[in-house]
Amino acid sequence: MNDISDDIKHSVKTALAEDVGSGDISAALIPRSINAQAVIKCRQQAVICGTPWVEEVFSQIEPSIKIEWLVSDGDFVQPETEVARISGPACEILTGERTALNFLQTLSATSTQTRQLVDLISGTPATLLDTRKTIPGLRTAQKYAVRIGGGHNHRIGLFDAFLIKENHIAACGGITAAISGARALQREKKLEIEVQDLKGFSEALINNPDVIMLDNFTTEKILEAVALNRGRCILEASGGIDEKQLVKFAKTGVDYISLGSLTKHCKAVDFSLLFQSTPNSFQKA
Repeated sequence: MNDISDDIKHSVKTALAEDVGSGDISAALIPRSINAQAVIKCRQQAVICGTPWVEEVFSQIEPSIKIEWLVSDGDFVQPETEVARISGPACEILTGERTALNFLQTLSATSTQTRQLVDLISGTPATLLDTRKTIPGLRTAQKYAVRIGGGHNHRIGLFDAFLIKENHIAACGGITAAISGARALQREKKLEIEVQDLKGFSEALINNPDVIMLDNFTTEKILEAVALNRGRCILEASGGIDEKQLVKFAKTGVDYISLGSLTKHCKAVDFSLLFQSTPNSFQKA
């Protein structure tokens, strides 16, 4: 987590600024001297993800707020599971409630979906990858959630690896020219090239990229590419692959399958934060 701690702080700061603005006027109804105890519950089956973001939300709002986690990121929980207990000033807990749950519901959605699909192909040699189809501003967070769910990360952005796609190839004058240009520009960077058919695959293979992406290939065409490849290059299948087809593609012999759906087709996991309704729930500090 150390490598993304700054990103967490920045994301939380931005999220709180858009929600709290000049101040939480509803929470201002409650004297700051009133302390409360609250619980966060997960209302459905899920793979928990986002606890560092929740902690950062309440830390930025009020450092005295205490969180006791009853689960860890990566834990699979059943409906109505109590995942955390929170204590501190009631007004400050309420101010952070929605932002904290927004992170938790979104990142748990990504990790849950990833775990489901990783489990589907667990008996195959293929590895599941994410893409750059992430929620703007949450790239690092969602890619963390993919890892928590058991998937692997593709490149983080446009800066850390070449991914030469159809339009790059057209603008460069062809597959060979694009690969040659990339090697001349930054030889040390990982180089992946996207191909649309077996003719393009054969040309790419001659030029020895690190990875060849088989874009919108049928499983039959992928099997042909795997046979032609003979283990010389890492192969990635991508494009139009849904849950129903995933296992069939994973059995073709490709090394990777990349799915934008891991981060863009997620349905938020249902969480709630509730004050405990006991006689001693609210106490003056």
